[in-house]
Amino acid sequence: MLSASDCKVKMGKVNTHSDMNQPMNIKQALEIIEKELKGTTAPVVDLIAVQTSDPFRVLVATILSARTRDEVTARAARRLFKTADKPASLTRLSKEDISDLIYPVGFYRNKARYLKDLPAALTPFNNKVPDNIKDLLTLPGVGRKTANLVLAVAFKKPAICVDTHVHRIMNIWGYIQTKTPLQSEMALRKKLPEEHWLTINSLLVSFGQTICRPPAPHCDRCPLTDCPRLGVKPRRSPTAPQNNQQKIICWNVNGIRAMEKKGLIDIIHDLAPDILALQETKAQPDQLSEDLHNIPGYHVYWHSAQRKGYSGTAVYSRQEPKEVIYGLDDPEFDREGRVLTLEYHDFFLINVYFPNSAHELKRLDYKLRFNRALADFSHKLKKEKATIICGDFNVAHKAIDLKNPKANEGNPGYTMEEREWMDHFLASGYVDSFRLFNSEGDHYTWWSYRYNARARNIGWRIDYFCVDEKNKHRIKKAAILDKVMGSDHCPIQLDFETG
Repeated sequence: MLSASDCKVKMGKVNTHSDMNQPMNIKQALEIIEKELKGTTAPVVDLIAVQTSDPFRVLVATILSARTRDEVTARAARRLFKTADKPASLTRLSKEDISDLIYPVGFYRNKARYLKDLPAALTPFNNKVPDNIKDLLTLPGVGRKTANLVLAVAFKKPAICVDTHVHRIMNIWGYIQTKTPLQSEMALRKKLPEEHWLTINSLLVSFGQTICRPPAPHCDRCPLTDCPRLGVKPRRSPTAPQNNQQKIICWNVNGIRAMEKKGLIDIIHDLAPDILALQETKAQPDQLSEDLHNIPGYHVYWHSAQRKGYSGTAVYSRQEPKEVIYGLDDPEFDREGRVLTLEYHDFFLINVYFPNSAHELKRLDYKLRFNRALADFSHKLKKEKATIICGDFNVAHKAIDLKNPKANEGNPGYTMEEREWMDHFLASGYVDSFRLFNSEGDHYTWWSYRYNARARNIGWRIDYFCVDEKNKHRIKKAAILDKVMGSDHCPIQLDFETG
C-alpha cells in the first residue's frame, strides 16, 4: 500500500492506491479530501457546534437536518433558537408554533412533534442531553445516525455517524461492502481507525454534497483518480450549456404526482432543458418517488406549501446553482411555497407561482400584497445581476392575452387591479419576453378543462418569462410549447445567453 509520500500525481490528482485490487488507503484519501474541501462550507450541524457548546442546540439542529438542505436547516434553527434555545422555552410552544418556526424543513410536522415532546423526554436526565447512545436513543426523533452525530459533534466522544453519504461513498470506494447504513456503521466500527471516527461524517457529507454527489458523482472533479467507482455512473462532463445559452422551461404542472403518471420524466428528457421551473407541484418532497428525486443529470430543489396537495414550486437544474433562496422571507407567503430562486454566476432565476385572486375575488388583496413583495424582492436582485422571473402569474395582461376579454372583465386573473400591477411591474424595468418575438393574438398557455376549451383554443396567456430590461439583449428565443400535453397549462421556453 502506498504511503502519502509515495503517492503518484497525475494531471493534478492523486492516486490513493497502486493496484485496483488493493483497498483504499483511507488515511491518505481522507487527508486529500480534507485538503480539497478547505474553504468550503461545513455541514450545518458542525457549524452550530462551533458557534455553541450547547448539546441541546446540536441535538435540535441534527433533528432538523434530516432530509433537509443545510441552508434551510440553518435558517430554521436560527428562527427556532430565537424563541426557544432551552428545553424549558420549547415547552411553552405549541406544535403549530414549532411547525411555523421550522418550516420548510423536510417532514416539519413530524419534527415539530418530536421537538414538542423533547423536554418531557429529557426530564429523566435532569433536563440535559444525555452523553451516551443508549439514552439518546430514547429521545423522540433520535435514531442511531442522530445519536452518533450528537455524541461526536456535541460531546467529542468516539462515535461513527453513518448517513447516506458515508454509507454510499465508503461502498463506492470498496472500503466496505454493505447494504444499509446500520451495516456500514458496524463494519466501520470494526475496520475504520478510531482517529477518523469524529471527522468521517463531516468530511464525507461535505464531499458527498459537492463532488461525490448522487445520483451522478462529479468524477471529473474528484482528486482521487484511482477510486474504483463501484456501482455508480459518473455525470456527463462538462455541464456548460451549448453555445453559451441556457434553455429554460417553465411549466405549471397542476400536480407533479399526477404528471408523473402522464409521462413527465419522459417529457423532461424530450424537452432536454438546462433548467426546468415547475409550479403548482402540490406535493411534499417525502410524497414523491425516487424517480422524481433523481432524474439523471439534474439537481432538484423543492419549496412546498405547508398545506398538503396545494401550491408549491420546484426547479430541476443541470448546473448546480451558487445559492438557493426559499421564499420571500415572509411567512404569510412562504407557507404556500410560491417562490423559489436560484442564483447562477451571471443571473438569478425566480420561479414563481402567483396566487389566484379566487372566486368573488376573495384573495385579491392577498395577491396584490404578494405581487408587491415579489416586485420588491426582484428589484433588489436585478441590481446585482441579470434577473429572470418565470411562472404562472395568474393574470392575462392585455386583451390580446385571452380569448374572450369582454366577457371576463372583472373576473379573477383579469381584474383592473391585477392588470395595472402588471403594467407597473413591466414599467419598472422588465420585458415580457414572448412579446419581443410575437405581437399576435391566439397564443395561450392555459385552457379550462371544461367545454373542450383547449381543442377550440379558448385560452388565456398567464404564464410568462420576464427579464430585466438591461439584459433583454440576452434573450435569444421565447416560445409557447402548446403541443406539450399533460396539464391544463402548457410549458413555455426561454433561451437565454450566459456569460
